[in-house]
Amino acid sequence: MLVILNQHATLANQFLFELRDNSIQQNRDRFRMNMERLGELMAYEISKKLKYKQRPVETPLGTSKVEMLSEHPVLITVLRAGLPYFDGFKNYFNQADCGFIGAYRKEGENEIAINLDYLATPPLNGRTVILIDPMLATGKSFVQSVNALLKHGTPSYIHIAALVAAPEGVEYIRQKLKLPFTIWTWALDEKLNEHAYIVPGLGDAGDLCYGEKI
Repeated sequence: MLVILNQHATLANQFLFELRDNSIQQNRDRFRMNMERLGELMAYEISKKLKYKQRPVETPLGTSKVEMLSEHPVLITVLRAGLPYFDGFKNYFNQADCGFIGAYRKEGENEIAINLDYLATPPLNGRTVILIDPMLATGKSFVQSVNALLKHGTPSYIHIAALVAAPEGVEYIRQKLKLPFTIWTWALDEKLNEHAYIVPGLGDAGDLCYGEKI
């Protein structure tokens, strides 16, 4: 399943506009803040698909009933670009267990390879996982991350949360991922270019958040 959130006109489109604009995005603090805002808003949208149970609550004047999460999801992000986006999810799912993945692309002669060299996660068996990474380009890092996570248990469901996505990456995940999942994105962009970067995309989210790496 694929959910594209910018198909509806909302305030979130302003934040996405600022992330894309090549002059506004040079304000590093504003860029991180807009990622965090969109993380919060996507967390709210995903929360509509989770399981709830009714709990009573005593007010100063009586008793009411509220639908509360029956189980918090596990939040997992890909370092380093995912951190501000992840913070938005963590602001809303503030009791969630969290995990972290170190994954980066290594550009070889023939194709893009993904190196995954760090993984820290709670037990995942039977749990709902939200996998958070701002860019869904080729989809390889998402699939490789899920395969690594399976060493810590098999989730009951995975929500893949991306700021922007390329059609090629969405199709790759559909072909390769065997677990039940939903892909969430604020925008499904046009394509990948010859270097496997999303067009129009927004640039290198990690560099824009934290400065260029060497």
